Amino acid sequence: MSTPINMHTARMALNRDSDLRKWAEAWLKGKERAAQPSLTDQEFEKHWLYVRPERMHEGAIEAVAAFQEQHQG
Repeated sequence: MSTPINMHTARMALNRDSDLRKWAEAWLKGKERAAQPSLTDQEFEKHWLYVRPERMHEGAIEAVAAFQEQHQG
C-alpha cells in the first residue's frame, strides 16, 4: 500500500517528468473541456490559456494519481 501523494510531491513529479506533465495537462484539459461544453473550440482554446496555470496547480494531485492508476502494472 502506497502513501497518498501530497501537493508538493505531485508538483515535483510534474516538474521533473515531461511525459507525466504532458499527460496530466491533456487529462486536465479534457476535464476542463467537459465542464465548458458551450464554448466553441476557438473560445475554449483562449479560455484554456487563461485557466491552465490554475488548473495545473489545483489538479496536480488528482492528475498524478490518475496517471499512476492508469499506468500501474
